[in-house]
Amino acid sequence: MPLPPPDSHPGSDAGAPSGEAGVLRGVIAALLEQISAQREVIAVLTARVAELERRLGLNSTNSGKPPSSDGLKKPPRTRTLREASGKQPGGQTGHPGKTLRRTDEPDATINHFPTTCRGCGGALDETEAAGFNARQVFDLPEPQPLEVTEHRAFSCVCSRCGEQTQAPFPEDVTAPVQYGKRIGAFVVYLLHYQLLPEKRLMELMADLFGIKMATATIARISQQAAARFQAFSETVRDEVAKAPVKHMDETGFRIGGKTQWLHIACTLLLTFYRVSAKRGSLLANVTGIAVHDHWKPYYTLTGVVHALCNAHHLRELQALIEIEKEDWARKMWRLLRRACHATNLARERGLALNPRLLALIDRCYETILTEGFAFHEAQDPLISTADQAKRRGRPKRRTGHNLLLRLRARKPDVLRFLTDPAVPFTNNLAERDGRMMKLRQKISGGFRSLAGAEDFAVIRTLISTARKQDWNLLATLTADPNKLIAELRLA
Repeated sequence: MPLPPPDSHPGSDAGAPSGEAGVLRGVIAALLEQISAQREVIAVLTARVAELERRLGLNSTNSGKPPSSDGLKKPPRTRTLREASGKQPGGQTGHPGKTLRRTDEPDATINHFPTTCRGCGGALDETEAAGFNARQVFDLPEPQPLEVTEHRAFSCVCSRCGEQTQAPFPEDVTAPVQYGKRIGAFVVYLLHYQLLPEKRLMELMADLFGIKMATATIARISQQAAARFQAFSETVRDEVAKAPVKHMDETGFRIGGKTQWLHIACTLLLTFYRVSAKRGSLLANVTGIAVHDHWKPYYTLTGVVHALCNAHHLRELQALIEIEKEDWARKMWRLLRRACHATNLARERGLALNPRLLALIDRCYETILTEGFAFHEAQDPLISTADQAKRRGRPKRRTGHNLLLRLRARKPDVLRFLTDPAVPFTNNLAERDGRMMKLRQKISGGFRSLAGAEDFAVIRTLISTARKQDWNLLATLTADPNKLIAELRLA
């Protein structure tokens, strides 16, 4: 098809027959339509590339991804929330230390005497001893064979009526041959606290103590321990639910080849674990302040005041700083860290934050939000108006824009740590209590049955709470559950 002369306008009919001008207008319209379509494709692809680049830039320091997802490359340096103290690293002056120290009452003493004189070479014996130097070696005793206790329940015949009566066995002696409480406690400790798989635990018992214990026996010991401490777990659940401040979190749990959920609710002195098929199945009868990570179902709890984890906010802001290069995020990151530092200093001194400082933090917070919204409102929309008209729901927003909306809508929950000394800056307490539960899954895989997972949750409730209460774990595992309930410290 011939092109128009260079000095002619494409839309003009001058110098060209009317039929040819119509064809040209059609070609131009088709090209413009094609260009428009290409622009939309380019915009979609550009957004897709940005999304993929963002995913590649996420790691354990700027998102909720676990450190294990960083791979074998050197992990990024973790930034602490504490400000520099100016002190040298290591133990400080006056620190008591944990050095191995001599004991005044050793279990065994071995005397060593010289046999010849180093001067003249004459023979020496212990009667010529003039003094000694001593050194002590701390070591484990030789493994001993099992201590076997036989219980004999005698029967007596009454001399008056002739009735024969047998003495009852102790409540915990239920079989002709069985393992005792200490072995049971040791097995549960290694299985559920040190997280040894059953087969390795079986090998350990055989290697160290000569006990050939089947994996089925280990499972039965675990089941019996969980049943014995069920009431303790329920007591901890109720106390956590009504505590003034509690931390809440949840994590995926593989049970029977399916993903289910482990829910964590804890305080500084208590930990409660619960297995559920649904992530949204939250703890009942919760009152007080709930610290969490902004998972929306937590806001369905009634009668609860919320406090958000700012460690999550700092990681999200860090990603916006490193990947999107958004300046408002850098300012908000710095503000939250400085607010945390100021709060920690005030609490160490037993003081409340100065009202003027609170007002300054509030003004800075609002100023940064305003700057952030202005930045995002000036950006081109992620989806064109024409495409958005074909879609349902709200327009797609950038990650930083969504975070800004949360920081504005949940501002009292974000900054609650400033005004309430009982509210921490982060939800790290619940995350720490959940970390070892994930480690168990990495070591041994998922649980074969729901019953096994529930037993694990009950026993870990006991063990984690015992650690926070400063109880000896082996003594706890052999103790009467009612006695432990009576000794619980709640504050």
